Amino acid sequence: MEAKRVLVTGGAGFIGSNLANHLAESNDVVVVDDCSLGTPENLVDDVTFYERSVLEDDLPTDVDVVFHLAALSSYAMHEEDPTRGARVNVEGFVNVVEQARNDGCETVVYASTSSIYGSQTEPSPVDMDITVDTGYEASKMARERYGEYFSNHYGLSMAGLRFFSVYQGYGGAEAHKGEYANVIAQFADDLANGIPPKLYGDGTQTRDFTHVSDVVRALELAADEQLDGVYNVGTGDSYSFNTLVDKLNEELGTDIEPEYIESQVPEHVYVYHTCADYSTFHEATGWEPEIDFEEGLRRVCATHTDS
Repeated sequence: MEAKRVLVTGGAGFIGSNLANHLAESNDVVVVDDCSLGTPENLVDDVTFYERSVLEDDLPTDVDVVFHLAALSSYAMHEEDPTRGARVNVEGFVNVVEQARNDGCETVVYASTSSIYGSQTEPSPVDMDITVDTGYEASKMARERYGEYFSNHYGLSMAGLRFFSVYQGYGGAEAHKGEYANVIAQFADDLANGIPPKLYGDGTQTRDFTHVSDVVRALELAADEQLDGVYNVGTGDSYSFNTLVDKLNEELGTDIEPEYIESQVPEHVYVYHTCADYSTFHEATGWEPEIDFEEGLRRVCATHTDS
């Protein structure tokens, strides 16, 4: 993508700031973020930043492309205030897209979630049957339905990407997220500081860990191709939390056993296994993950071993 005017909502957050900084190398990038999860310190100087809520009027939506990443992005955040979660994740999405549509923007790429698949040990295709068990999942499904509406009714290109466990490490833009950072960042930071990482249950749950640089490429490709519909963005490989801790110990040169604790998420809604079938997205764009699990962990741990 080059010489475009781009809006990234939630652009001071983890994924958003990585995307905004990348696009700013050859585009005019505007970021809107209410700083509830993000911080403008994540952004390079070339990015124009507005501390605004996606629920406000008169947002800077006179752009060529909208990347809508702003959200309350976890089960816990939603359960603290389900009404606010619905307003930010659903009403905020509709508000931004409607303002952008009125300003002439025809291309929107937005964040959905892989949580809607529940626990799946086999790769989950985008067309599989799904159920909604949490307010967070419901809000992301509502986004997808509104995306379908904007596409069918107004002819907008609306690409929803279901991300699978995105990580970068505390050396990147995740540090400010604290307990909401990906477990790779949390576990690596704990081990590097001599602290046993806390694992829910017995640590056999698995995740499809996807490096943020691959996600940034996916977002840009979805916009370049003006995709419409819903797509998975993940690696197709899954690793258990126990394996993660073992490999982090190897990379960091530590030997610290994890502490197993009871999950703070109710049993019937906790997702134990995730794995992406990204074939539909690959067919549409040629995208494949470039950072495998081992290389990703080397990058995460390098921020600790090089310091």
